[in-house]
Amino acid sequence: MATDYTCFSYCLLTLYLIGPPTFISLRFLQAPYGKHHRSGWGPTISPPLAWFLMESPTLWLTLFLFPFGLQSSNPKSLILISPFLIHYFNRTCIYPLRLMKSLNRKTASGFPLSIASMAFGFNLLNAYLQARWVSNYKDYEGDRWFWWRFFIGLVVFLGGMAVNIWSDRVLVGLKKKGKGYQVPRGGWFELVSCPNYFGEIVEWFSWAIMTWSWTGLGFALYTCANLVPRARANHRWYLEKFGEDYPKKRKAVIPFLY
Repeated sequence: MATDYTCFSYCLLTLYLIGPPTFISLRFLQAPYGKHHRSGWGPTISPPLAWFLMESPTLWLTLFLFPFGLQSSNPKSLILISPFLIHYFNRTCIYPLRLMKSLNRKTASGFPLSIASMAFGFNLLNAYLQARWVSNYKDYEGDRWFWWRFFIGLVVFLGGMAVNIWSDRVLVGLKKKGKGYQVPRGGWFELVSCPNYFGEIVEWFSWAIMTWSWTGLGFALYTCANLVPRARANHRWYLEKFGEDYPKKRKAVIPFLY
């Protein structure tokens, strides 16, 4: 037990330590997929397969570890892990299938295997931390505010997830038209260039509230370190590509602020 907690603690420390260098590096060098695709990053695979493989540890590792936790049979533990699994079922299974249907196989760019491998490694780390915290280390009996935090966090989480999924559908729908990149319009796209990233950031800060843990907060902060610089790069890309046709009032990722 002590050995396991030592491993857990080192992994949690790692989650916090990799955030700042991730944020700094992505300010200057964008991961080469999607709008920022470029050669020189080694072999590539199809984007749907890449998304499936690199996100998959959040499902299989979580489901593998969860039954071994001391709290795994506690109803609160099972309820708490559900939003995490629902999000990643969409991201691992549904999103790649939707993306597959939208791709033009003749013109679609590949996803660098090196980037997918790094994302796979992060998801291994994060799935281990979230699953072990919820199923083993969370003190449910001593948490009198559990249900208040859970329901408040869940409402906000579902709102963020709805924004995330809706935005992805809009972007995938534009790809289906086969006319190249276009200016996304309507809904949250009138406020920010990357509402899909905004929705995901909202989700994981809500997760931090639901779990009330350094583990959940670490994940939320890393999400910001990863997505905020990419949103900034996407916003600049839109402005450079579409010029005067791109709405100037849109922010990058945080409505009215950034």
